[in-house]
Amino acid sequence: MNVYADFILRLFVAGVMGVLIGLEREYRAKEAGYRTHFLVALGSALMMIVSQYGFADVLEKDLVRLDPSRIAAQVVSGIGFIGAGTIILLQKQIVRGLTTAAGIWATAGIGLAIGAGMYGIGVAATVLALIGLEVLSRCFKSLGMRNMIVEFIADNEDVVKQVSSDFSRKNFRISSYEMEKVVENGKMKYSVTLVIKAKQLDEEGLLLLLLHDFPGVTVKKII
Repeated sequence: MNVYADFILRLFVAGVMGVLIGLEREYRAKEAGYRTHFLVALGSALMMIVSQYGFADVLEKDLVRLDPSRIAAQVVSGIGFIGAGTIILLQKQIVRGLTTAAGIWATAGIGLAIGAGMYGIGVAATVLALIGLEVLSRCFKSLGMRNMIVEFIADNEDVVKQVSSDFSRKNFRISSYEMEKVVENGKMKYSVTLVIKAKQLDEEGLLLLLLHDFPGVTVKKII
């Protein structure tokens, strides 16, 4: 096979592996989707190819020694810049985007492996990454608890107590809460922010619960 055809094949395979991981993130509506993962895998493979073969003419000279891993090594640390951009600190108790950041880091590694011509390792790592993201999350979903922030406005303090009591009965664990008095349309009301933990919790289900059980509560935000 022509050497440049092999390089193009490596870039293509790396891009496909990145898209596969990115589609799983896209399906879950995460910050970095298939386009981001595609570019990370493609760029990593390109950097690996350049690192290994981009200085062949220099190596032909006497007494010249280059480390073929020098550029690839910078990809591993440099990719943290993108990964950090997907991590969101909502409050001290809630951090979102860690899995996506780790997925981008792993995608960079896959791109480096395929860029080095290690197709089997790259494909196997992609399969294992998808298993870790999708299969394990389904198998162990009931073991973990998800943190969510709920902000709402109540007409009186008794409603706030009722909401807290109802959450406790439904196995929601309240990690922390803040409450302050606000004036809305000339009336004194209570603005409440709750940080709760629960298994198999989603924004829509929590919103319906609040609207159904507490019609006097105005929900501002659920994240």
